[in-house]
Amino acid sequence: MRRRQFFGTCAGAAAASALSASSVPSSLAASAAGPQPATGAPPFSLSVMLWTVYEKLPFEQRIEKVAAADYSNVELVEEYKDWSQADYAQFRAQKSRLHINVDACSGIAHSLCDPAQRDAFLEEVRAKLPVLEELECHKLILLTGDKVPGLSHQQMHDACVESLKRAAELTATKKVGILLENIDPLENPKYFLTSVLEGFEIVRSVDAPNLQFLYDFFHDQIAEGNLLAKLDKNLDIIGVVHVADVPGRHEPGTGEINYPNIFRKLGQLGFNGYVAMEFVSSGETVAALRAAREMAIQYGSRQPTQSAHRTIGRPHAAA
Repeated sequence: MRRRQFFGTCAGAAAASALSASSVPSSLAASAAGPQPATGAPPFSLSVMLWTVYEKLPFEQRIEKVAAADYSNVELVEEYKDWSQADYAQFRAQKSRLHINVDACSGIAHSLCDPAQRDAFLEEVRAKLPVLEELECHKLILLTGDKVPGLSHQQMHDACVESLKRAAELTATKKVGILLENIDPLENPKYFLTSVLEGFEIVRSVDAPNLQFLYDFFHDQIAEGNLLAKLDKNLDIIGVVHVADVPGRHEPGTGEINYPNIFRKLGQLGFNGYVAMEFVSSGETVAALRAAREMAIQYGSRQPTQSAHRTIGRPHAAA
């Protein structure tokens, strides 16, 4: 089974979170150059990483804020860590009422790049599967962990490949996809996977249909840059992208990343994964989320005369 087929099967037909938007606020539109795209829904779905939304409010109110910003998907870290069965049931009822889907969760603490932690890592993943079922979530975000003293870079790289192979086998039985994420060396100088190029290489080496890459633009702009070329050459293994501007991790349009061009490229390529907002608003959060959503829809909508999508799954060279 090809990677896109697997993720389409395990996630089902996710409701498109984007509707046709009117216009982007002038403060954001000023940063956008180039022609305006046609109106209509982009090929991707929009989501919000919940840790960025009113962190001091109770969980239920934070989900309400996501819905108030007109998003239909949310990503969780470990907000559910101490939940009871009743808590899960209450959340399922709330998300059903609000038409909210949990598209991905993180929360695995053990290392991918440390062979000594592999058994504990796999056990932690195994224990997470019933939790994902309670959340009705079909994707698990994995971090490599910090560099391991005494191991060479190649040894840690190989350990990531082996750990992901084992994790992919384990999660595939439950139709759960896994996502490998990058972090920049300024945020965490100890973190192993700071290079998106290496992340693409790891995912291709594992070659599992239920493994994709979570491409975080904020981290990669700091670490390497060249974002558009990487999207163009590696779309077949990218399942989720995370959005925040540099510097400051604020909303699109506040920094140096040309997000109108990013969203336009995603639309032109026919990216059908999730575009998740993971920014800390510089102002009122719901308003900023709505403006980011409008920008993504406006620029991510494909031209009506555009030819068919690129073939997903063909070999690509890393950028």
